[in-house]
Amino acid sequence: MGMEVDTKESVVELTEAENELYDRQIRLWGLESQKRLRTSKILIAGLSGLGAEITKNIILSGVNSVKLLDDSPVTEADFCSQFLAAREALGSNRAEASLTRARALNPMVDISTDTQPLKEKAADFFGQFDVVVVNGASNEELLRIDTICRELGVKFIATDVWGTFGFYFASLQKHSYVEDVVKYKKVENSEKKTKFETFSIPTQREVDYPGYSAWLDFNIAAPNYQRKLKRNGPAIILLSILQKFRAIHQRDPSYKSREADLKLLGGIRDEILPNSALSDEALGIIFAQISPAVAVVGGVVAQEVIKVVTKMEAPHRNLFLFDPLTCAGYVETFEAK
Repeated sequence: MGMEVDTKESVVELTEAENELYDRQIRLWGLESQKRLRTSKILIAGLSGLGAEITKNIILSGVNSVKLLDDSPVTEADFCSQFLAAREALGSNRAEASLTRARALNPMVDISTDTQPLKEKAADFFGQFDVVVVNGASNEELLRIDTICRELGVKFIATDVWGTFGFYFASLQKHSYVEDVVKYKKVENSEKKTKFETFSIPTQREVDYPGYSAWLDFNIAAPNYQRKLKRNGPAIILLSILQKFRAIHQRDPSYKSREADLKLLGGIRDEILPNSALSDEALGIIFAQISPAVAVVGGVVAQEVIKVVTKMEAPHRNLFLFDPLTCAGYVETFEAK
């Protein structure tokens, strides 16, 4: 829905050093958007390769603070894409191992770590943030955190990457943003010929984003969805398989048990949607987190966080999938039941 543009300015003022550092960004999305970023507080839970990519982009954008939360140690698999943790940090906590390089990206951002398990965090912990980004968690945990965030009015994003496949889901509640609406104006030149010129009008809109339960309640085997599934491809099936694998086995597929895990994945696939279009080839490229996929998905997630905070342009609504077989991403829209 359209409405008048909110012209209320942020009370924060950028310093001369900040204006110089963020000059290129200010030219891109405006001073008021940069001020909104400067006051925002972001939680990034899960410092895998994907978490590192999101962290890098968010820190460089110039937010107020970033909290890095992870209770897991750095493993050999992290070296496929986790560039914030040094190789000599093998076995140490991932969040703490990422801190030094993260701080070096932008000294003007307050960056801290938390090594307590995510599942032990109470509701009041999430209330101190504007946006909560979680990767590497189970559906049960994602639903718990989303429910808390919706009660507190905090924006929530769930995301993950397996191998070269990735996704993100945005639970933004009622979100207001400004977008440029293109209009056409009739003009006449000296030769009395009618032409049309385009111009844009900043327009504020408000859109309702359903919670994470909208994805969990969705039935990909529904007969009325099969035509769309055939058109978009089986990436959404792969997401269901990987999340169910994590729920059953309390871990992700591992390259160390590749052959056994491929059989388990195939069994889950046949259970979820027998005779699906998801090939064995797709199941074979979901081990660890591979840098190119992390760069794409992490870039999209960071871009969406920036959209949410600056209130400029519409964030994707609401499930983004990166298909490793086509090397392309697409968005599925889910409605609350």
